[in-house]
Amino acid sequence: MVSSLGQIAPFALGTPHSAAMPLQAFLTGLDQLAQAGQSAFSQSADAAALEAARVEFLGAKSGRLKAAQKGLGTVPGPDKPAAGKRFNEVKMLLEAALTEAQERLRGTDSAESAEPFDPTLPGGREFKEGRHPVAPGHLHPLTQTIEELKDIMGRLGFTVADGPEVEDEWHNFEALNIPKSHPARDPLENFYLATAGVGNAGPMLLRSQTSTVQIRVMEKQPPPVRIISLGRVYRPDDADATHYPMFHQIEGLLVDRNVTMADLKSVLRLFAASFLGHDVHIRFRPSFFPFTEPSVEVDMAWETIGGKTRYVEMGGAGMVDPNVLRAVGYDPEEVTGFAFGLGVERVCARRHGVADIREFYRNDVRFLSQF
Repeated sequence: MVSSLGQIAPFALGTPHSAAMPLQAFLTGLDQLAQAGQSAFSQSADAAALEAARVEFLGAKSGRLKAAQKGLGTVPGPDKPAAGKRFNEVKMLLEAALTEAQERLRGTDSAESAEPFDPTLPGGREFKEGRHPVAPGHLHPLTQTIEELKDIMGRLGFTVADGPEVEDEWHNFEALNIPKSHPARDPLENFYLATAGVGNAGPMLLRSQTSTVQIRVMEKQPPPVRIISLGRVYRPDDADATHYPMFHQIEGLLVDRNVTMADLKSVLRLFAASFLGHDVHIRFRPSFFPFTEPSVEVDMAWETIGGKTRYVEMGGAGMVDPNVLRAVGYDPEEVTGFAFGLGVERVCARRHGVADIREFYRNDVRFLSQF
């Protein structure tokens, strides 16, 4: 009998086994049988080839393993335990190889029968059958607001700048004229990190304002400067209708010759009218920020009840403090500038009539699908 490998097959049925077979010859034949069977199973390209190999090696009537079992009877008595042990090992090897080949072919068949995956199509059988169309998604309302604010400020001549959310104390405080004694630097008022910065950066924290981007831009760019930065900032505030420990700011900066407070008010009025409508009212209230002088709180009319208008603080603004200009190498005798920072959540809520900014973070599809 010729095996699938082209060699004379050991233990072929019909071969006389009346003569005693030495143990070593029997073990060599088993090794050849195991190698040939494993190779035949692994090389089977389809179910028909695998079935033919199964019949050849593990067939109950004419299989080569069956012939080897009969040859076991011709091994001398003292050597039968060793011969039987090896026979059982070869039997398990062949059965395991057959199982592995069957699983391999099943995986191949299922992969070939499956429809090609097209990631550009809407998902779900229900969609294909027209029973439950999959609703397309859209940008989060805060992301929509950020993109629109970029567009509005771009039309006013401001370019977008970005910066890291993990900052050092120089950019977050010192260059912004915030001394170590200022309450804003209290560890309980910031999210400090357990690791220090690279080199001499010192303690690191999550930025508490996007004003840090202003410093980074002015350090690299001589005046004139006209930028906005939008991004996340972090403060350990208690969450309520108008506060959240993580929120978004839009920060504006204009530094040039002869910039005045009137320019600041004009830009903010144009911004508010473009985003909220021409009937919106804004007001300035005197305030104090270390990085602006003079400083104002920017309030916008929220609602009118009983003839009284309720204003909500949207952020802070003012003329850039001369100490900030000096910190980045600008000459305050040559240039002046204004800066403002507004909460994106509050601006978005004002436009859409949302009473609680926490709604933006609850991930309620019923709420978000309205935008």
